[in-house]
Amino acid sequence: MTKATKLDQEIGEKIRINRAIKKRSQPWLGKNIGKSRQQLQNYEAGKHRVAASCLYTIANALKTPINEFFPEKNAK
Repeated sequence: MTKATKLDQEIGEKIRINRAIKKRSQPWLGKNIGKSRQQLQNYEAGKHRVAASCLYTIANALKTPINEFFPEKNAK
């Protein structure tokens, strides 16, 4: 397994923030994307990389544009 990077951590944080904004729990989102709460927790903590297909599914479940999960282009 490829080690998670700083970008993976930023994406995980954005997943957590967007989930919280939508007032959805980890178990709810996990169920809606076909992953366990523990796996989602690892994504949000930046411990595991999120596959593009999974990120697409997360964006759809949260009704959020997928680009919201990436850092701003000019952010440092």
